[in-house]
This record gives sequence, C-alpha cells and structure tokens, in this order.
Amino acid sequence: MTVSTEGTATVLPPGGPAASARRIPAARRGLGSRGTLLFLEAAVAFAAALVLPLLARGFNFNPLDRIAQVSGLAAIQLRFALIGLVCIGAVGLAVRLRRGRHFDLATRFASAALAGLASGFVAAGAVVALHGTPWPMFGLNGDSGRIVEWAHALANGRPSGSPVYPPAPLYTLGHYAEWFRGGNTAYAFKDLQILGAAAFGPLVYLAWRMLLGPVRALAFGVAPAFALIDAYKPYSQTVLVVLVPVLVAMVVSLSRSASQSWRPLLLKGAGFGALLGVLFLTYSGWFLWSAAGVLFAALLYFPWRDGRLGRLKGAGFLGASLAAFLVVAGRYLMVMLTEGQTTKDYNFRFDNFTDPAYYLMWRTDMPGKVGEWPLPGEYGGVGLFALVTFAGLGAAIWLGMRKPLVVTIAAMFISAWVMRMYIASHMYETQTVQLYTRTNNQLLYCGLLLCALVVHLVSQRMAGRREAQSAAGAEPAPAGAAAAGPGFPGREGAVIGTMCALLLLLGTVSSSMADRYMPAKENTYRILPWVSHTITEQDGSCPKYAPGGTCSKDGDQSWLSFIR
Repeated sequence: MTVSTEGTATVLPPGGPAASARRIPAARRGLGSRGTLLFLEAAVAFAAALVLPLLARGFNFNPLDRIAQVSGLAAIQLRFALIGLVCIGAVGLAVRLRRGRHFDLATRFASAALAGLASGFVAAGAVVALHGTPWPMFGLNGDSGRIVEWAHALANGRPSGSPVYPPAPLYTLGHYAEWFRGGNTAYAFKDLQILGAAAFGPLVYLAWRMLLGPVRALAFGVAPAFALIDAYKPYSQTVLVVLVPVLVAMVVSLSRSASQSWRPLLLKGAGFGALLGVLFLTYSGWFLWSAAGVLFAALLYFPWRDGRLGRLKGAGFLGASLAAFLVVAGRYLMVMLTEGQTTKDYNFRFDNFTDPAYYLMWRTDMPGKVGEWPLPGEYGGVGLFALVTFAGLGAAIWLGMRKPLVVTIAAMFISAWVMRMYIASHMYETQTVQLYTRTNNQLLYCGLLLCALVVHLVSQRMAGRREAQSAAGAEPAPAGAAAAGPGFPGREGAVIGTMCALLLLLGTVSSSMADRYMPAKENTYRILPWVSHTITEQDGSCPKYAPGGTCSKDGDQSWLSFIR
C-alpha cells in the first residue's frame, strides 16, 4: 500500500512494515539518499519529455495537409504508447524479480517517465505543426511578435516595451537566442515553445512530489494539469500548475514549523520564497487570483496554539520566505505595485460577452464556430461536468477539511472566483476587463484537483482501515500476492492498473491538445501555426510548405477578421 500525507510519501511494500524495513534500506544503499532518488526522477522525467519531439523531427510530410496531420498524431501516439508500455512493463517485471525488491524504484522512474512522455507528446505535436518553417507560432504577429520584440530589446540592453510584462520569459528568450540562434529571438522562440511544452509534465510532476508519492503525484496532480497545457506561450500555464502545489507545500510546512529545528526551518522558508520569486517573475497573474485564499490558509494553519516558541518559528518561516522572495522578485513587485496599477486592459474578447459564472472551458480569443455558448446543460442550464466538479469540491472539503492540502486548494478556488466576479461586476463602469477570464484556468485546475483528491482521500481511508485490520491480528499477505481482505486489491496490481489507465488518459488528452495547434486557416488557435508557414524567411525564401508557394513579410493576415 502507499500511505501519503501532505509533505511526505511513505511507501510500504506488501508484507507490512517488516518487509519495508528489509527492502527500502537496501534500495537506498544501492542508489543513495532520498535527494539522489528525486534527482534521478527529475532526470528521467526531462529525458522522457525530449524523446517524442526528437523522434518527430524525422517525420517528413506537409503539415498543412489534414491527412498528414492525422498521420503525424497517430505516429506520435504509437511511439508514446510503446514507450509507455515498456515503462509499465518494467514495473511489472520488478514485481517478479528478486521478490519485488526494486518495485518501488521502478514505480518512481516509470511515473516520472510517463509525466515527461505526456508533455513530450504535445511538444512533438508542435514540432509537426511547425515542420518546414523556422518561425514560432504566429510569427511576428500578436503576442508572439511583441514577446520577440521585447526580448530582442532586453538582449541588446534596451528596455522592453512593457515594464509590467513578466521579465523572466523575455530574458530567457533573449539569452537563449544569443547562445543558440545568433541573436535571432524570433527563431529562438520556436525552440522555446517546443521545449517549454515538453518541460510542462516534468515540472508539475516534481512540484507534486513535494506532497504525494510517485503514482499519486501522476494521477492526482499531473493528470488534472493536462487540461491546461499550452504550446503557444507555455510558461504562463506552467506557472499555474506548479504554483498550486508549491503554495500548498508551503502551507503544510508552516503548519509543522513549531516542531522543526531553526536551521532547516529557515532554509526551507528561504527556498520556498526564492521559488515563488522565480514563478512571480515568470507570470504574476496567478498570484493575484490566489493571494486572498493563500492568506486565509496561512492564517488558519499558523502555529497559534504551539506556545511562544512555536509562534516565533512560524513567523521565522514566513519571514525567511518573504525575505528570499523580495531578494529574487522585489524589484519587479515594486513595478507591479506602481506602474501595474495604471495598466488597463480594454480588449474585450469572446469570453467577456458570455455568462461570467461559466469557467469550465475557455474557447480562446479565436473560439471557432460557436452557436449558443455556454452550451445549455440539463440542470438549470448547468451540465453534468459542472455538477461533478461541484460535488467533488464539496466531497473533498468533507473528507479533508482538516488537511492543508485540501483547504488551501479550496481557498484558492474561492479566491479566484471572488476576484473574477469583482472585476466582471465593474466591467461596465470601467470599460476594462483586466484579464478576468483568465481565472477560468485556475478555477478549472483547482476544481479538477479537488475531484481527484476525493479519490486520494478515500484510498487513504481504505489503506488506514486495512492497516487497522492487520494490527488486529490479520495475517499479512506474502510479497507479490493480493492483499488480504475483501475489496482490497494487491498494491502491485493497483499501481500497474493505475498506470495503464493514466497512459490511455494522458495519451488521449495530449493528442487532443496537440491537435489544437495543427495548422489550418480557421477561427481557432490553428491559425497561429498556419500564419507561421506564410511568412517570408530572413533569407527571402518562403517556408517549405507555404500555401501555393507564396508568402509575405507579415504572413497571412486573415486572422484580423477573427478578432472582435
């Protein structure tokens, strides 16, 4: 069984604690400390994320042809499935070899590999979509063009065009272009779109590993995040899916601060602060939507009842976090508090004209063929998916109302909801939207997480009941056998079955998200890579698959008719 609590993940093999004492130390003798194992997990995840994009570079067909696009997606899916099955097969093999001695290690690395493969699938889709053109999605138009221009300015010692835009992506793009693309930030942005999409899975997996064991991190953290993966500007969604588990882990550490020694406590606080600073420099919007909820959770789990020393340690932890955050991001924070207050968003989009209570799907700025929206549901206009997420939210709070993991995520959901309605309610008066529809992503992600955590909490209770039965005198099951007791499958079978289900789920979701960016001249995000194939290259030639062999300086501008 796997017994996971916020901040820890303890894995017990079949046979109970005695078997654990025999097996886990042996594994650590072979590979070293927990830190070494986590480092190896990270290496496996990032390596797996690059496999499919590298294989996709060998595909040779016209990416503007729909049949070729379908063939490309099928080719990526085939490789994803085969490699994933090899990883799951290694876990199954570990059950039989040496009496399951290395089952836990195989599970760790297979979970990390699946997380990397899933986002690598989306990155491989971007490789296919942009095959034959050196330009990034959308070329030098829209957000892509501004990011390329601002990054080029910063790389040459000039200020960017927007002091409030997060600086980390711009500096990263500028330096990457200098190192690998001869200073060409446009061509470099294509590389970072692909690499950024590939890094999505490993980063969210590692973030959730601070809270959950490998399979649980994959199932309850990574899988919900794939509703948001984005190959166009991958850094904004990546910050969201990483920020949530980081903030939860920080609240968990705060709740335990009274029992920790000063040195590791302050180092941990500084580490959280520095990490939050990096995330804030990369994309700051999610901090605004989450602030009230996280403040509530921090006040709730502050060690108020642990005496004067406990309160001092809690304050020390928060102080170290704040100090490190200000060191990393204090300058940009001051810019946001001053110039950010005068920055207004007057650009009304598709979602600004729809029911503000609907957040379950964002149709983007180019929504495609849309009739009635949101689609009418069965229950007072609300569909089944909404009812399931609301029921999941309530059940998660019911089962985990004393757990920082659940309470913090629920508070972030409520915080984003309140901010969304506050801004939307002033929209007519101010004639500004202030990106309030972007809260869709945070609300959806937190809602999916809470639904997933219901399964997590129920399985924890089942595991606890099984332990209680064993402690009452039940005979422990032999290694590799099904667990004793009705309704409790063997741990190995549960892990392998879960991985098979996740392989299918992540493969299907990744294929859908990759297909979202296959080039087409239509009122969806498929227009972005289409434009990339219509822009004249820097040497004056047209991209290999330019429609009709023609191109222009700015590319196909028909997308302008799609924007209201």
